[in-house]
Amino acid sequence: MHRLDSAWADCYELRMAEFTLSMPEGLRKWAEQRVAEGRYADTDDYIRALIRQDQDEAEREEAWLQARVDEGLASELLAEDAFAVIDAVIDEGRVRRDAA
Repeated sequence: MHRLDSAWADCYELRMAEFTLSMPEGLRKWAEQRVAEGRYADTDDYIRALIRQDQDEAEREEAWLQARVDEGLASELLAEDAFAVIDAVIDEGRVRRDAA
C-alpha cells in the first residue's frame, strides 16, 4: 500500500464509529440478499444506506411540518378549533408518510 493510501485509510478508520447490531435471522438473510444483488458493497453499506434514507425522510417531514407552521403563522386567526386543525395536520402528515 502506498504511504498516502495508508494515511488515508488510517484517517478514514478514525472517522468511523462501530457498533454491534442484532437482528432476527430473516432480516439478516434479507440484508445479505440485497448485498448479493450488487447494490451494496456489504451489509454495513446496506445499513448505512437505510439510516441515510431515514435521515432524509425525517428532514423532509420536518421541513413539511415547518412549512405548515409558517403557513399558519402567516395566516389570519383560525376560524376552526385549534385542536381540529392540529389533528388534520397530523393526519395529512401520516398520509404523506404512508404514501412514500
